[in-house]
Amino acid sequence: MNKTELVEKVAESAGLTKTQAEAAINAFVETITDGLKAGDKITLKGFGTFEVRQREAREGRNPRTGETMTIAASKAPAFKASSALKNVINGK
Repeated sequence: MNKTELVEKVAESAGLTKTQAEAAINAFVETITDGLKAGDKITLKGFGTFEVRQREAREGRNPRTGETMTIAASKAPAFKASSALKNVINGK
């Protein structure tokens, strides 16, 4: 499902216009992004948790040359699904 299809589904299920649904989705994504950027952990009960995880610096290889290189430390967004969401997906 892409964003356009998501907007249509949200508009249909919430009784909104597509413009209102798209504004709500954009606001949701922006809020989650801003929270993660600030270092916050965002938990939606029954859905899951969004957080930022720290990746340590590590050694890697250039696939073209095979040369060893250092991959810098970085932060990565992560999502962990709740057990309730996992149960729904697994039909439990």
